[in-house]
Formats: sequence, C-alpha cells, structure tokens
Amino acid sequence: MATAIDIGDADNIHPPNKQEVGRRLSLCADRVAHGLPVLSSGPRVKNISFEGEDVRVRFDRVGEGLRGEGDWVSGFAVAGEDRQFYWAHARIEGKDTVVLSSERVSNPVSVHYAWAGDPFFANLRNSDGLPAEPFRTDEWLPYEQTLE
Repeated sequence: MATAIDIGDADNIHPPNKQEVGRRLSLCADRVAHGLPVLSSGPRVKNISFEGEDVRVRFDRVGEGLRGEGDWVSGFAVAGEDRQFYWAHARIEGKDTVVLSSERVSNPVSVHYAWAGDPFFANLRNSDGLPAEPFRTDEWLPYEQTLE
C-alpha cells in the first residue's frame, strides 16, 4: 500500500500525479518483492502515550527523521472524555516523536491525524518526503464526536 494523501484532488478520487503514485508503489515492490532495504512508505504510528496535558506519538519508518513544513507540523487533533476534537499544537521531538497539546483539552484521551475526506492540511513526512499514514486512536462513531 502506498499513501498518496498529499497528491490527491478533493474533487476527483483519481490522483492527477500518477507518476508519483507509481514511484511510491515501486518502492513498496522493491522492499516486499525484492527484499531491498529501502524506505518504502511514510511514517506509521509505533506507540502513543498520554501524559497529562501532552500526547507523545512515536513513529517508525522515519528514515533520518520526521519533517513538517519547517518547524510547523499540522493535521493533528486531540479530544478529551467529552469527545470534542480540537486542533493540536504539534512539535517534532528528536528523530521519531511528535508531541501534541491543546489549550482546550486538559486531559487528552484520543488523537486523529489527517482524519478527513481531504486531509490537505496534514504535512508530516519522513526524511524521504513520504507522507505519514492517517490514523485515529478511538473507535467512536461519527455522531459521537465533533471538530472545532
């Protein structure tokens, strides 16, 4: 599977940049079918720890390290027990960790990343420029949550 959330079009399910989709799929084939030691996909959640007001999200498949747009990382939302999601402040810590917080959520219990029909705002990547996979940590039904 190749993640292509960063090269899609909100109005068309078929990505216009098919060459990049093919390149990413060929990286996967190099790793899976040929056993080559290549970084074939973007960051994937390794573990998450909820630490009071902060959430630490640790990733694997980061290559030389995580990247955003400069120091700015976007696309994360956190929620407390009330299941109300708010955009999170996110900062990269070290090579493989993103620390999240929101002044509107004092005790986060759930995280979403790029969890939208068109996650154009999500910008977390590995050192090879491959985008992080969307994820969520809860199993709440859509009507049980909102995003502000």
